[in-house]
Amino acid sequence: MTIERAIRIMAGFFVMLSLALGVEGSPIFVSKWFLAFTAFVGLNLFQSGFTGFCPPSFLLKKLGFKEEGTVCTR
Repeated sequence: MTIERAIRIMAGFFVMLSLALGVEGSPIFVSKWFLAFTAFVGLNLFQSGFTGFCPPSFLLKKLGFKEEGTVCTR
């Protein structure tokens, strides 16, 4: 699995989890403050599209993920 694919999976998981924990109609609702985490993930994806700086890519490189075809390489 490449770093780009892992980052997309991770971001999608965090968005879905934080929505499930932050929307009142959810069976696992905890607090509306989890929606701030959704905004943080979205902001990080937005800025990495412009700057190429993606903090999770450093961790995934150290874990041995392939770099070919990555968007976040810095």
